[in-house]
Amino acid sequence: MKALVYQGPNEKSWDEVPDSVLIDDTDAVVRVDATTICGSDLHILKGHLPELTSGRVLGHEAVGTVEEPGAAVRNIRAGDRVLVSCISACGRCRFCREARFGQCLGGGGWILGHNIDGTQAEKVRVPFADTSTYPVPDGVSDEEFLMLADILPTAYEVGVLNGGVSPGDVVAVVGAGPIGLSAITGSLLFSPSHVIAIDLADTRLEAAKQFGADVIVNNSREDPVAIVQALTGGLGADVAIEAVGTPATFELAAALVRPGGHVANIGVHGEPATLHLETLWTRDVTITTGLVDTYSTPTLSRLIATHQLDAARFATHHFSLDQMMEAYEVFSNAAETGALKVVLSRAQ
Repeated sequence: MKALVYQGPNEKSWDEVPDSVLIDDTDAVVRVDATTICGSDLHILKGHLPELTSGRVLGHEAVGTVEEPGAAVRNIRAGDRVLVSCISACGRCRFCREARFGQCLGGGGWILGHNIDGTQAEKVRVPFADTSTYPVPDGVSDEEFLMLADILPTAYEVGVLNGGVSPGDVVAVVGAGPIGLSAITGSLLFSPSHVIAIDLADTRLEAAKQFGADVIVNNSREDPVAIVQALTGGLGADVAIEAVGTPATFELAAALVRPGGHVANIGVHGEPATLHLETLWTRDVTITTGLVDTYSTPTLSRLIATHQLDAARFATHHFSLDQMMEAYEVFSNAAETGALKVVLSRAQ
């Protein structure tokens, strides 16, 4: 089969690799019908995850068709359309029993495209298939449901819910890429008074406006701290969501939050960021971090199935699987191309 293979920092290739096969009875082999590229894949390619070895097939998001379930798999059958979640869950360990699947101790967590071969391929082996896949509802397209593999639950859980977004809140979202837009989408479920999107790219800020942000700030030209304070009587944002993963964006989120407010960090960080305790220590600020657990996937699935969430609008560019290298080029230059999520689909 063909797959996107990590060859070391800044190196990748679309190569022929051995077919995915069952290893454990709880596995399933899934034919990939649609996959996408994540910002964390770009972090990997920059060498930010040194534990990741050359030869790894990247990717942790897919919608596909079950080809071969293992002998112990009970919830899915050959021919079923399923979402392959970015998080695998053994379902038995302490953390899985607490619905903290991202911290799975039984061999799960974020393993696809990280510790084992991933989804940017024609087929993928999915461990713990009963607890790591979700059925695609009738009438929902592959590309819509694909957004539940990572960005929507990540932003909802690690940003919106960890941040405690409540009715009437002022929410500042630093970064208007796919995760930031997902955080805007999730925040709007809780009726905030203002959602402020902050980014350096006008194309992404325009997208943020379309996704529901009522204030947009290009922080290459404007002072986001001054704008947020002007909207809040000098207090600051109730919730500041960091959705990029750089020292500058984390420090900006911390500067935006009001006393007693909440900084929810979603971004994948590859280098240290400064925590300015000399100003924060008196302000009763809560800072949360986290890896998505995907416990919200069933809830978000119902919202997509009933058209209360419009997930299809995240997909801005479409490619066939064998155009993987071109898709990476487009996604890597999103500020110029306007790419939010690129969708790569199996040839029909």
